[in-house]
Amino acid sequence: MTRGRKPKPSHLKAVQGNPGKRAVNQDEPQADSLTEAPEPPDWLSELADEAWRKLAPWLVGAKILTHSDLHNLEAFCAAYGRWRDAEREIARVGLTVETPLGGMAKNPACTVANESLKQMNTYGSALGLDPASRSRLAVPGAKDAANPFKDVLQGAKRK
Repeated sequence: MTRGRKPKPSHLKAVQGNPGKRAVNQDEPQADSLTEAPEPPDWLSELADEAWRKLAPWLVGAKILTHSDLHNLEAFCAAYGRWRDAEREIARVGLTVETPLGGMAKNPACTVANESLKQMNTYGSALGLDPASRSRLAVPGAKDAANPFKDVLQGAKRK
């Protein structure tokens, strides 16, 4: 059994950067990033479908999403849909429910919400969706595109 942190895939090192200057596995199988966001699977719930339609284009634009990563996106979106449904149920019923014997117990939707959040964390991290992974993203051209004053400053330097 291998211990320690999972190695970062080479394609993510290329996108996110390699600040530790660790060796890149040259023999790693390479998958081409998708150039167009695929349609969401038919079986996704309405909320999961909505999440897919927001996330897939961003992941494609960031050159993160490959065919072999689609299951991670499916799992993330499905967990997101379950989490939202569970939170809606908790808001409607409350944190506790009455048992058949008349006592009170934790609402089962609380367990669904907690498990779904853990799944979202796992799959979102694999896709670079959590804050820590996102802070490491270095999308090519993003720094220039995010600076609306770039052209103004370059014009000032020429004068």
